[in-house]
Amino acid sequence: KIWPLNWGQVAAVCISNSILSVCWSQRFPVPLLGPGSAESNSLASRRAPQKRVTSDRSSSLRPKARGKRVWVRCPFTPRSLEGPRTGLGCGGRGDVCPRVWELAGGGEESIPEDAASAYAPQSVPRARALNPATRESAFVHAIASAGVAFAVTRSCAEGTSTICGCDSHHKGPPGEGWKWGGCSEDADFGVLVSREFADARENRPDARSAMNKHNNEAGRTTILDHMHLKCKCHGLSGSCEVKTCWWAQPDFRAIGDFLKDKYDSASEMVVEKHRESRGWVETLRAKYSLFKPPTERDLVYYENSPNFCEPNPETGSFGTRDRTCNVTSHGIDGCDLLCCGRGHNTRTEKRKEKCHCIFHWCCYVSCQECIRIYDVHTCK
Repeated sequence: KIWPLNWGQVAAVCISNSILSVCWSQRFPVPLLGPGSAESNSLASRRAPQKRVTSDRSSSLRPKARGKRVWVRCPFTPRSLEGPRTGLGCGGRGDVCPRVWELAGGGEESIPEDAASAYAPQSVPRARALNPATRESAFVHAIASAGVAFAVTRSCAEGTSTICGCDSHHKGPPGEGWKWGGCSEDADFGVLVSREFADARENRPDARSAMNKHNNEAGRTTILDHMHLKCKCHGLSGSCEVKTCWWAQPDFRAIGDFLKDKYDSASEMVVEKHRESRGWVETLRAKYSLFKPPTERDLVYYENSPNFCEPNPETGSFGTRDRTCNVTSHGIDGCDLLCCGRGHNTRTEKRKEKCHCIFHWCCYVSCQECIRIYDVHTCK
């Protein structure tokens, strides 16, 4: 079972299709434009749980639609990879939304590419494989939730949003030889925003909502766990007479790497039903009691993944033919597993690379150009 897309494509599908349907408004609902807007507004008006307001942050968070694209009136149209026809804007306090859109557009650069999908076609399928409660769906919910928290937090720290800023609540006193300075990123606010709309639709008493909420929270927890101190030295000639430090998020690639590991070790669950005062409620329990139960940082799922070895339009799989594989690996990128027992072809490939680089004082590097030959293995 091979997941057919690279993680950047997965994030782009997820964020652009669902997360970008969210916009902020200060006091008034943001009117939807375009065909079907009346129906969308009517549907949104019936979803009272989605209309929670974060009044203490002087902004409203209003999930607006389930549609693949939502056209919202706005004083600007953020840049996107597909041009103005896919523009998303935000009325009122929408100054954070462009960062979320930017994250969606740049997902393929931000998230590590699985070796199993290094040569996946650039066209993204309809992601039907994400509909079942599989580990792939668990990953997408986690990476999307983390992505929103990351984008909002970064936007606040860069000063591009008027409703938030730097984190003024430093965690602990300064250490020896340094002091607080710069702009600490307020990850708590980004997590709050992500939780407000990523979990807005997950209010049903069924197993899928329980799974989605758990994985959403796992993604957000990853952001908090990876916050680190970043420091800068000040002084003459590069000396470190004064060192200031602030809390910063890691590169989003580190988040993707971590969640990819969690995808590989996701916990399989079983659905249990029990009756409460509000009626029947579905909960999740670890399928194998001999294993360590999942924590809030682990991904969970309860349905098996489809077989991605062969092309299948029903699941959106392109199959694994012509995928590059690692002939020496016994992991998911290895030819034995990735090629699903069909074997692999080998060809030689010439690549131009920089070599024999020399540093010159001061200050530049000169390199020669070398041609190197590599063996490339692809699945039959």
